[in-house]
Amino acid sequence: MALPPLEIHALVRIIDELDYYQILHLEADATQSEVKKAYFQTSRIFHPDANRHLDGELRESCSQISKRVTEAYCVLRDPRRRATYDDQRGSEGGTRRVQLAEARASHARKDSEERQGKTPQGRQFFQKAQTALDRGDVAGAVNHLQMALTFESANSYFKELLAELKRRS
Repeated sequence: MALPPLEIHALVRIIDELDYYQILHLEADATQSEVKKAYFQTSRIFHPDANRHLDGELRESCSQISKRVTEAYCVLRDPRRRATYDDQRGSEGGTRRVQLAEARASHARKDSEERQGKTPQGRQFFQKAQTALDRGDVAGAVNHLQMALTFESANSYFKELLAELKRRS
């Protein structure tokens, strides 16, 4: 489905004002399959290969739109990137774009918090568990992890590690 040149020019002028959901014509609660379907539908319209018959300026406009469509898909298809984007989008003065490096850094911070603990007490007992493991004291590590879980009962990493240690002993 080819768009009229006026629509392409209008879209390229406002593309930076649209958020990723608007670019892909999605609601914020869209499922992963809806995101994928919307991406492929939108990509077929603006992909450079589908528009090589257009003159230079229109082809370049379609290319710019295609890049933003791909950017939107790269963020919305990944649950962690999407969560980061939704958090930023929902905040005051929310963002319309997220840099992928920024999203990766945010995920790394969250992973580190999850692995080492979010609370001071959780981190303290996790460190004690690590020290006990380094000494070969599995029973001590189990006790410290159980204490860490009293402060961070939802920490899935602590739970997985505790289950692994219990299997070992």
